[in-house]
Amino acid sequence: MNREIYLKELIEAKFGSVRYFAEQIGVPYTTVRSILERGVLNAKMENIINICKGLGITPEQLYNFEDSVISKINKLAVQLNEYRQEKVYNFTEQQYNEQNNIVELPTNNEVEIYGAVSAGTGEYLLDGKPELVPYDSEVPPHDFAVVVNGDSMEPTFENKQIIFVKKTNEVRNGQFVIADYDHQAYVKKFMRDENGCRLVSLNKKYSDLPINEEHEMSIFGVVVL
Repeated sequence: MNREIYLKELIEAKFGSVRYFAEQIGVPYTTVRSILERGVLNAKMENIINICKGLGITPEQLYNFEDSVISKINKLAVQLNEYRQEKVYNFTEQQYNEQNNIVELPTNNEVEIYGAVSAGTGEYLLDGKPELVPYDSEVPPHDFAVVVNGDSMEPTFENKQIIFVKKTNEVRNGQFVIADYDHQAYVKKFMRDENGCRLVSLNKKYSDLPINEEHEMSIFGVVVL
């Protein structure tokens, strides 16, 4: 991300549009738009000062953007997988809310639980009517939800945590899956490498579950993160 893209995104995040921002700081819209298109280094200092003052940053931060913390974060974040990018975003949003004294009130939802999946020795999913339980957080789009039993997937999934699942029998290497392994339901990480396929626990005190002709295995779905 270069400084002009960063500047435009910052303006839109704080003011909604470049035009409205220009009106608020008393700089012509065409001038602000030209700075975003042609570059900060080609702009008059007085305009840069007004833009930075309106955004609550210093001209030095803008000119030295390539060496700034936000630039370094962006360069690393784009190299992360989607799961880790989501964690970075959630942490950043939390810091922003704390800084601005924004309190997120929990949403009171209910979730249908279709039994338990083991993070250890195996469980059985419900065949009958699901259990409706309260869930005080945002519920992501999903096909079914289950409860984790055990500690083999800590720290990512804790004992008694509700997790949400998208039904599929197609899975990518490294995804967290809900699998039927020898007629018992597990939550595990699916791995495929030179050693073959297996279901992996994050807690190293638990052994991997090999996927081969000696065991029956099918995928219920992947965990929604």
